[in-house]
Amino acid sequence: MNIPGKEGADPQRMESENIINALRRGTVPASGLSRIAVGVDIEEEVIARQLDYVARGGADLKFIRGDYGSGKTFLVARSLEIARQAGFVTAHVTISASTPLYKLKGIYQQVCATMRTRDEEHAPKAIIDSWLFGIEERIMKVSGSTVEDQALEAATAKEIENALAGISEMNTSMAAALRTYYRAHNAGDFQLAQAALGWICAEPNIGRDFKQKAGIRGDIDESVALTFLKGFTSIIIGSGYSGLAIAVDEVENTQALPRNQREKGYTTLQRIIDAVDRGEMPHTYFLFTGTPAFFEGPRGIRSLPPLYDRISVVQKDEYKNPRQPQIILSRFDAKKLQQVAEKVCDIYSRAYTEVDKGRVSHRFIRAMIQKITNRFGGRVDVIPRIFLKEFVDVLDKCELYEDYDPWTGYQFDASALKGELTQEEEAVMVVEF
Repeated sequence: MNIPGKEGADPQRMESENIINALRRGTVPASGLSRIAVGVDIEEEVIARQLDYVARGGADLKFIRGDYGSGKTFLVARSLEIARQAGFVTAHVTISASTPLYKLKGIYQQVCATMRTRDEEHAPKAIIDSWLFGIEERIMKVSGSTVEDQALEAATAKEIENALAGISEMNTSMAAALRTYYRAHNAGDFQLAQAALGWICAEPNIGRDFKQKAGIRGDIDESVALTFLKGFTSIIIGSGYSGLAIAVDEVENTQALPRNQREKGYTTLQRIIDAVDRGEMPHTYFLFTGTPAFFEGPRGIRSLPPLYDRISVVQKDEYKNPRQPQIILSRFDAKKLQQVAEKVCDIYSRAYTEVDKGRVSHRFIRAMIQKITNRFGGRVDVIPRIFLKEFVDVLDKCELYEDYDPWTGYQFDASALKGELTQEEEAVMVVEF
């Protein structure tokens, strides 16, 4: 067993440990996803080119289509990682009963709640502070460094209005809230500043006191949520970022809603697509995910023909074209899973010590995949999460114990997964009597 000594920070080793720790927990790693990606090179290139276009002032979107086990979650995480590496702020919204597709306010709220950059996990405050600091710097550069604090504050408040002039033509509340945030922050009234930030991010339960002080009536609602999203994107650009990349996950959950809510959700989706196509959302990228039923089923987007026409694809042969509105993912297979396992071995070797390929051989990996797959009805596509969690456990035992032989020591105990399996995993598990 290798006992690490005290060393200087090694970024790649830290990243490697983060990846292995995430796989131990059965989750998608927060970074370093390129090191375990398999079979999505073309898709990554297409998304990277879209992001480059958006960074230059365009707007674009993509739908990722695939069954459970096709790798949608991984590709979304990888796409957002690519976006952050390209200087984007990212957000990740999951469509659910609490955040339905037809409620733009809820989507906007989740966008703000999940905003992150390469350096910040909860980024709205840092983004706004950076934007305001940039405004102050420009004013001081023009006026000279001797400008009085009161004059600087007045000039900054005016510049906030100028910077959001296009948004204020439709709704003046965002600029008013930002001025209040700026003045409260300067005055040391952090409670008022926090209330202003919360209101900008559509947080619930912001009291009347803030709105009175800010001169604001009402709250962010469905009619202005998209306008506020455009406004926040303007602030993001003003802070020096490339744009805003938003993943909207599991849109297929809309199919379970009553017809009126379902149709309203699809109309909202069409509204977003049309805003992108009309160039009304510069520097904004949307990435939606859904199952095949969402795209082709009777309760999916086929029920709204104009929406279906906008995002349907031409597919006449085996050559998939990810430049079309949809990226269509195939189910994960044993070959891909083995490739991932081999990459995990390399990452583990970087995080700890060199993996013993004599004990963890290609043949053992294939046998382990087969052993777990057999318990899930032969469905390789539903086992990657489970397999990788089990596989890291084998790697740990090989590193901790010199006499551990995975060929004789490893047994897949499905009963130990009780309460941990997803619905899809439980549905295909073979019950043993």
